[in-house]
Amino acid sequence: MKDDEELGNSVNINRKNNALEVITLYMNMISFFNPSLLSLSKEEYNDLFNNKDLLKYKFMLDEIYKSKDHILSEKEEIIINELNSSMNNFDDISSNLLNNEHNFGEVLIDGKKEEIHTTNFRKLMKNKDKKIREEVSLKFKEVLDRYGGTSASLLNSYVKSNITNAKLHNFKDAWDKKLFDYNMVNEAYASLISAVEENLDSLHKFYSLYKINNNLKELHTYDLYLDLANNNKKYSIEEGIDLIRKAILPLGEEYMKCFNKIIDNHYIDYCEYKGKCSGGYSVNTPDHDSRILLSYNDDLSSVSTIAHECGHNVHHQFVMKNNDLVYRDITTLVAEVVSLTNECLLSNYLATNGTKEEKLEGISNLLEVIASNLFNAVREGKMEKDFYNYVLEGNALTKEYMNDLDLESIKKYYGKDVILDKYSNTGWIRRSHYYMDYYLFNYAFCISVALSNAKKIINKEEGALDRYIKFISLGSDVYPLDAFKVLGYDLRDKKVYLDAIKYFDELIEKYIEISKE
Repeated sequence: MKDDEELGNSVNINRKNNALEVITLYMNMISFFNPSLLSLSKEEYNDLFNNKDLLKYKFMLDEIYKSKDHILSEKEEIIINELNSSMNNFDDISSNLLNNEHNFGEVLIDGKKEEIHTTNFRKLMKNKDKKIREEVSLKFKEVLDRYGGTSASLLNSYVKSNITNAKLHNFKDAWDKKLFDYNMVNEAYASLISAVEENLDSLHKFYSLYKINNNLKELHTYDLYLDLANNNKKYSIEEGIDLIRKAILPLGEEYMKCFNKIIDNHYIDYCEYKGKCSGGYSVNTPDHDSRILLSYNDDLSSVSTIAHECGHNVHHQFVMKNNDLVYRDITTLVAEVVSLTNECLLSNYLATNGTKEEKLEGISNLLEVIASNLFNAVREGKMEKDFYNYVLEGNALTKEYMNDLDLESIKKYYGKDVILDKYSNTGWIRRSHYYMDYYLFNYAFCISVALSNAKKIINKEEGALDRYIKFISLGSDVYPLDAFKVLGYDLRDKKVYLDAIKYFDELIEKYIEISKE
């Protein structure tokens, strides 16, 4: 996190590299273990658990033993660890270029020059002056495009590394390995993708509302950063925290105590400046409280980001409290449920308790959360599958290929009302999630569940809160599909996603209705 606070700082870079060296050394030192375990016959393996002290490790050991076909010899694993350590820095290079080294120029606002960088880009793009939005977008994306070849090369190297690692461990490809790691089935992904792509008219209707609500003759891609509600209300950090506290009250006293721990102990870095990693995240270790890094811009979107990342932090606190050390690794496929549930509760609180303007802002925020985490996560997740397959076929990712892939995708998802501008197809360059190995689909699964689950908690459905607390207390010894069943959802069921889209449609209608009051 120190490295992300000040990208390019040599002291931080060295500290991070030293830590990674220790991790590599540690991985090499324990590389004997898996091959030794796998050398046991099934009978010998089962006999291990006559020692009752080993029973709490059974799930972890079963995971290793079932991977018999995918674990290599000790010597081979050491070689792979060393190679990964020396080569796996493509995401760091990409982040440093994007957030620190690129010069995106300046823009003149109210007589003052303001430097454009990744942590203030969204704030600048919310400016009411269309000319400023267009100028900022053009300057920012022109630089992205200028270095698009380098970005494509970095992504290509990362993808090839992932595929190579998967194949070396006897998987068909990186996707096959991901399904194996999650113990997931293709059926869940197929249901999600078909539900979304059969209902893109809902997303198109949302973008049409943007055009009407912001009194735009034409809706360009650079206009999509505007808030739908067009409220312009500013929230200090203290006001934002107070709003979140009110919104998450339905989650109970224990949850609130964990949230207050984050605030009282100053676990959040709010500052916004060039050279800091863009976006927001919460990072944790098995035996220490999480820390949060974000860039606060005084708007509801920033408040929503705090709610989101605090969801991850609180989730980690529950997992630490209720699980042995070896099972405190929160599975990424379930992690986003907790963060997105907080965002749902925040938006619902405003939509229920606010003035007309605040109600519209709350609904607007939730619509944008769904559009981003359901529709666009599927869009970009499908792109990821496409470019992995392209590399698998023996091709290399290039700027031209990625630009064409992005363009084809946004044409389909944005619909006829959104005018695509020069460099509209450079979004892939900024997508850090592409260095997280098929992470984007997780958002789509989780927002679908979070929407339904938040409604149940708000409506005080019997057992809903108890099921949720049980869910966020689960450790990594429970597979994602089984974890979701605790909440009452089957990710293979298309209805989970269709219900989320139906709710999206209802919110649009509710927004229109309140607007006319």
